[in-house]
Amino acid sequence: MLFVNLKKIEAKTYPKQDFMINLNYGIIGNCRSAALISDKGSIDWCCLPEFDSPSIFASILDEKKGGRFNIIVADDYVINQQYLDNTAIMSTTFNNGRNAFEVIDFMPRYRKDNGKYHSPPEIIRYIRKISGHPRFSIHYDPKLEYAQDETQSYVKNEFIVSVTNTTKFDSLFLYTGLSKEAIKKGEEILLEDDSFIVLGYNEKIFLPSLHKVRLEYERTKTYWLDWSDRTTSYRKYNSQIARSAITLKLLCYEKTGAVLAAATTSLPETIGEVRNWDYRFCWIRDASMVVKVVHELGHNEMAKDYLRFIINLVPDKDEKLQIMYGINGEKQLTEETLDHLSGYMGSKPVRIGNAAYSQRQNDIYGILMDVIYQQLTHFSNDIENGEELWNITKGIVWVVERHWQEPDKGIWEFRTEERHFTFSKVLCWTAIDRAIKVARIFGKNNKADKWETIAKAIREDILENAWNEEVQAFTQSYGSSDLDASVLLMENYGFIEAMDPRYVLTVKAIDKELSHNGLLYRYKNKDDFGLPTSSFTICTFWFINSLFKIGEKKKAETLFAQLLSYSNHLGLFSEDIDFETKRLLGNFPQAYSHLALIETAINLSFITEEESVRDALR
Repeated sequence: MLFVNLKKIEAKTYPKQDFMINLNYGIIGNCRSAALISDKGSIDWCCLPEFDSPSIFASILDEKKGGRFNIIVADDYVINQQYLDNTAIMSTTFNNGRNAFEVIDFMPRYRKDNGKYHSPPEIIRYIRKISGHPRFSIHYDPKLEYAQDETQSYVKNEFIVSVTNTTKFDSLFLYTGLSKEAIKKGEEILLEDDSFIVLGYNEKIFLPSLHKVRLEYERTKTYWLDWSDRTTSYRKYNSQIARSAITLKLLCYEKTGAVLAAATTSLPETIGEVRNWDYRFCWIRDASMVVKVVHELGHNEMAKDYLRFIINLVPDKDEKLQIMYGINGEKQLTEETLDHLSGYMGSKPVRIGNAAYSQRQNDIYGILMDVIYQQLTHFSNDIENGEELWNITKGIVWVVERHWQEPDKGIWEFRTEERHFTFSKVLCWTAIDRAIKVARIFGKNNKADKWETIAKAIREDILENAWNEEVQAFTQSYGSSDLDASVLLMENYGFIEAMDPRYVLTVKAIDKELSHNGLLYRYKNKDDFGLPTSSFTICTFWFINSLFKIGEKKKAETLFAQLLSYSNHLGLFSEDIDFETKRLLGNFPQAYSHLALIETAINLSFITEEESVRDALR
């Protein structure tokens, strides 16, 4: 395997497509919470003090009521935005040719002398003068508690405090080197020197200063540069891999080891429809896929933290796993609607909580067992919590053995009918297959031999019932003729060889039926809300990987380059993409999309020039 130094080679970039992309946001965070900042420098989404706390800014969900924190300049200013290389620190520059300044946004994170991380619930806006006499005004309009009640802001000697107390008390503190009155009133500010704004959930004991802000900036930058330096490098796509890895890290909740599906709620899969969900939770499936990928990139601590989260969730040997949990391990995630918010571009309802937590999805056991097996394989001589993991393994086998023959809601969380979904069955097989391997690692050969019978029975059942001879493909569910992108993962989990004729035929059938304009439907049959109308981003990555696996490498490269061009200006992806406009849709940034990007980039990075030419000439 050939690796190169990330700092020495610039990854090839692809031209951006001139399509309407409305999710032009970057994410900053510190593994406690996060904020979305628009390409104009406006903080339009943030929840404090934690990821799943009520929002303090939510204009992304309601332009008028949600609240935002914007920097406003004259029309002659050109605004550019980028991340500082290999960090989660964002730079937005405002330049009209004579006058220029930069806003550096970040949430502090670094390791303290005692070994613990400094990750306060706050945003720092470090404002640097570049040239001339720049002028701007600030639209500071926090709306606490999802803007459910009125928020009042007051200028005090040391800070601006914003308070809501009609239904629930909450407060927010702004410290700055600029005029507090000018900020409160939205008046024009002349930037004569560098300055700062510190926005925090807690009142400060020691007042911020420009010196302290610069120190926080340097320490946070060092943290991210050190973290990124540990990311494995490859021959190609290093910048995309690095940015996606940082994005996944930003969706990790340090306190418990939970991994969020996304940082937002209720960004719609299709504008004007009702497929709007809260993704600020830890799905066992999504999180397990994330930690498997980041482990391959060299970030083993994330996998260990996640396994700790799982161990803490399953205290009883026979306790079934839910498909998802709150980031602090909450098991009840009651779904509510915030009817006072108009929704993203009018797409209602806005939801908090997620009713899917009560669904049964049998695939989660296989995905989790795959991660457990991976960790034991790499750290068998130094594995933490081995006895707990063995108990979880036995518990998973107990559940799968008793329930694998039952229908479930499936990976796509159908809210009505249960079916015998092919993907769920394959992952039940995966659960037993990995449990057998884990048993042999621990020397529990009697258990392994016993479980071989279960794995064989599941495998035979899938091969008999999931293959549709007329369609010439493995289909979405038993007895169905509908195709589903999730079956592309049959090869990924080792159920079938890539060059098995049945798998090759399945990939080709999915290409013919589900591919549209270089993007993939996850399925085309009706679900609880009608026919899907946007592309689920991860499915296109799965498809590209499958093409690579069956030898169509040039086509895979071409589609990958095209898909990368659909990211936003910072290389970030949401959950979905509109087939026609290529607009990003759905919750953002989406862990699913970025873990699949990394996996695909790693695979394609080993295509040689000779292979690419040979494939093109076939």
